[in-house]
Amino acid sequence: MSLVSRKMDYKKIADDVSQKIRAYSQDTSGWKVTKSAKNITVSWKPSNDYSGNIYRGETIIEESPEKLIPFMYLAKYRSKWDKTLKSYTIVGEIDEDTVICHCITHSFGKGIISPREFVDLIHVRRYDAGVITTNSISLEYDKCPVTSSHVRGFNNPCGYVCTPLPENPAHCTLGVYIQPELGGLLPRSLVESAIPNNVVSLITDVREGLKTLLQ
Repeated sequence: MSLVSRKMDYKKIADDVSQKIRAYSQDTSGWKVTKSAKNITVSWKPSNDYSGNIYRGETIIEESPEKLIPFMYLAKYRSKWDKTLKSYTIVGEIDEDTVICHCITHSFGKGIISPREFVDLIHVRRYDAGVITTNSISLEYDKCPVTSSHVRGFNNPCGYVCTPLPENPAHCTLGVYIQPELGGLLPRSLVESAIPNNVVSLITDVREGLKTLLQ
């Protein structure tokens, strides 16, 4: 396959996942709150993309979408603030708004769930009224073949949705949408019970990182 064809494929993937995250962010029905802590609300509903659930974390961040989105996915920031990750690297650049990242997590669930490895396409998209999103999905990538070193997980369509507050555009609501398949022989109940806490931890890490890295 030529480089041009590959780029066209990546563009289609980016378009598809962006539409899905946009649809989830505009869907107000059926969400069930599972956790509220630190001004963060985590809810879930059955996913349209696989047999599990999609989780949504919501909060207000004292930063604009234009500043927050790069902070959420660029390696120079993400590798420093995200405490769940052992490593985070951009391994490919498709265009100015689309990259491929490779990350390895620490173990979680008090060590019950071993480190996982993900290779994701990440696409940034801008909408009217200042809304900016990241839109991600796992894929195969020649530079990051599956190895025996780590269990390869798969992220179904996921992303961050940043919407400026009408009364204060310098601040925004942050919506986190995740629906991972962690691979390995893990009981689904174990994974589902760990995800809400992980969403809260992620957003907490974002807040702490913003104070130290962008101030």
